[in-house]
Amino acid sequence: MIKYSQLTCVKNCWVFDMAKLDVIIITGRTTDQGMAIDEKLSEEYMKSVAFCEMNEEDMKIIGVKDGDRIKVKTEFGEVVLFAKKSAVEDLEIPRGVVFIPMGPYANQVVGGRNGSGTPRFKGIKGVVEATQEEVRTIRELVVGK
Repeated sequence: MIKYSQLTCVKNCWVFDMAKLDVIIITGRTTDQGMAIDEKLSEEYMKSVAFCEMNEEDMKIIGVKDGDRIKVKTEFGEVVLFAKKSAVEDLEIPRGVVFIPMGPYANQVVGGRNGSGTPRFKGIKGVVEATQEEVRTIRELVVGK
């Protein structure tokens, strides 16, 4: 579902809020993440986990392109990430589904427990929207500002 908010005052100007898109979040490991896992505070590792892969049509709906910043919100928390167009042409992410690599960014929005006590990493309801907020470094996420 696409939601449009009311007007918002930004620096004494009234603007329409961007669209917000209801999504299902899935998480998992990536090859790039595995290659950078030895140094989890490095910029290389951050680049491998600080993104949200989306269907291109969903990106258009919320008005973002590859590399733009988005905010992902769930009942468990929120995080700012870089938007990334679904990378594999033959296996495009379905509309209404987003992928976030497992790690410190995904951990901000996953939660709840399954029957064995581990957090749910798939099928989490969330909302995605464009933002101008900065993507925090891993150190900032873990230690705080």
